[in-house]
Amino acid sequence: MLDETDRIIVQLLQADARTPNNAIAAAAGIAPSTCHGRIRSLQERGIIRGFHADVDPAAVGRGLQALISIRLQADARSNLTRFEKYLAGLSAVESIFFVTGDRDFMIHVAVADSEALRELVANNLSLRPEVAGTNTTVIFEYVRPPGSSLAP
Repeated sequence: MLDETDRIIVQLLQADARTPNNAIAAAAGIAPSTCHGRIRSLQERGIIRGFHADVDPAAVGRGLQALISIRLQADARSNLTRFEKYLAGLSAVESIFFVTGDRDFMIHVAVADSEALRELVANNLSLRPEVAGTNTTVIFEYVRPPGSSLAP
């Protein structure tokens, strides 16, 4: 699906999505116009899903992060998409994972403080009729390994 040139382009953009097109082209050994077309093709094929700013939640007043595992009622599992859309609509949610095991979803959230976290769990998740239970784990520190596609 990807040739060597595409792999180079993807690797460079993963390391720094702000890398100028001409620098990517030079590293890949292709013309800038060809590079631009390849990047567009990678986006159209869904290989590159987007470009974004990685903002520190603490810097914008959401310094408490947690992982919340959610187990749904057995009869609610037939409509996972609707519940996933509900989760995506919550402003505290950073990421949503549909997982295996005794839980159905794991969500990464960022909130202002412990009161906001309690509010999220008690009044937004636990009150949902499809939710059978939750388990919250507070994140003390989040470190991205060097070379990670999301490393700064």
